[in-house]
Amino acid sequence: MPKIKSKSAAKKRFRFTGTGKVISAQAGKRHGMIKRTNKQIRNQRGTTILTPQDARIVRTFLPYG
Repeated sequence: MPKIKSKSAAKKRFRFTGTGKVISAQAGKRHGMIKRTNKQIRNQRGTTILTPQDARIVRTFLPYG
C-alpha cells in the first residue's frame, strides 16, 4: 500500500512533543498589535499546546507525525 501524504501547510505550522501533544505558534500575533493590550502581547509569546479537539484534526493532516 502507498503511504498517505501529509498536508504541506500542516508540516510548516505544527510540531509534536515527545509525549505526542501538538505544538503551534500563538494566534493573533501577525498584525494589529496597537489595539491589543501589552498583557495580551506578552502572553502570546512563544508557542502553545493545542487543545485535544484541535489536535485530533491536526493528526489527520500529519499521519506519520
